Amino acid sequence: MEQFVSPDRSLSVCKRVCYAAGHFLNDLCASMWFTYLLVYLHSVLGLRSTYAGVMLLIGQIADGVCTPLVGYESDRTPGALGYGKRKTWHLLGTVCILVSFPFVFSPCLACAESTPQWAQVVYFSPFVIVFQFGWAATQISHLSLIPELVSSEGAKVELTAYRYAFTVVANITVYTVAWLLFHFKAQHSMDPSIAESLGQEDIPLFRTLALIMLGTGASFSLIFHVGTKEHASASEKENRLITPSLSQEPSCRPVFQWKWWLKEPSFYQVAFLYMCTRLIVNLSQTCISFYLTNSLMLPKNFIAIIPLVIYVSSFVSALVMKPVSKRIGVSMTYLFGLLLVLSFATWVFVDKTMGAESIYGAAVLLGAGSAAILVMSLSMTATLIGEQTQSGAFVYGSMSFTDKVANGVGIIIIQSIRPCSTESCCPDCVWFYRNVMATVTGGVAMAAGLCLFTLLIWPIRIRKN
Repeated sequence: MEQFVSPDRSLSVCKRVCYAAGHFLNDLCASMWFTYLLVYLHSVLGLRSTYAGVMLLIGQIADGVCTPLVGYESDRTPGALGYGKRKTWHLLGTVCILVSFPFVFSPCLACAESTPQWAQVVYFSPFVIVFQFGWAATQISHLSLIPELVSSEGAKVELTAYRYAFTVVANITVYTVAWLLFHFKAQHSMDPSIAESLGQEDIPLFRTLALIMLGTGASFSLIFHVGTKEHASASEKENRLITPSLSQEPSCRPVFQWKWWLKEPSFYQVAFLYMCTRLIVNLSQTCISFYLTNSLMLPKNFIAIIPLVIYVSSFVSALVMKPVSKRIGVSMTYLFGLLLVLSFATWVFVDKTMGAESIYGAAVLLGAGSAAILVMSLSMTATLIGEQTQSGAFVYGSMSFTDKVANGVGIIIIQSIRPCSTESCCPDCVWFYRNVMATVTGGVAMAAGLCLFTLLIWPIRIRKN
């Protein structure tokens, strides 16, 4: 049964679910990467904050470089052995993730106590680069299928919402399993202090968490490959644009080339908006653990509980995304999400003595707002691509490039200006991450609002004839 549909048709619920399952492994790994990597490297392995930031920056740059390259190659190369070209790249990326990610959350196998920290960075770097290449290949190929599977704007929003719902479920899965592991460890420990702070004794916990996520994600990737049938060949579609059939008009427009996108103003508008969106989502996700443990002085199990609250609210928000966007429009839905994010930033900045009870309400605002702006920004990207699916992977790759590099630079700046670089925290460091959570999310949200204003004046469309 063909998966490529005409504008007046839509995918069945089963096919939407199978498609959305294809990014589950990426989402599981991304959740661990952004939420726990810095905490693991700094508080568990004991690396200096700058070295931990360098590790994440290496990964972000590798991902940023790989995404446009993968997008370009995915658009121009056919699938292997008759397999769809998007699914071929997806399968390659999945294999790379499975063989590299376990080493990211395991201690250096060739290191001793006297090994300098820079040597550990060298050891981890190849695994990080392979992982990020695999993540980019899976992400771009999966996103590129959206405009190929459905054509109408409403169907794209719906499919994107399904995809984000799986993203939320993946994050909920990570934080639930992490909370259970923390809970069981605290119950079976004779030392009460273990439940309060992170240390080297938590290495097996993070390694176990990574292995559970990989096994779960691999199962969902199998569902995607079995249940999603890519259109026979994207190159056949391109040929139909160039060589008209008997039922087509004698004159056809040429294939929209990747370099033409660089001349489109809407391309840069959507890219900047997507970059701001990912900065809000990823930087808040990265800093939330430090904010909870260093600024609010909460027990370490809160680094699983609060992110879980964030993504439960995200899941509820994703469920209502389609009817809301259909009623008020994609841009207004994005604006509403920005207002929720700004409300969170204001709450964190004003309430300097936020307790364990108040943080739940702030987490709900952040989760609902993040879901709205992320789903809508992806829908805007799909709208930009429209019928130009033959170069869609390049567009998604370029968007992801801006996102990854900006996130990497942002994190290394935050880690570099952190008041103390050692494992323990000084008094100045206590409120550092509170200020980061408030000013970064709020400031980037205002920048995204300005970009959204330009899209309201000059709507998304291809202006090149």
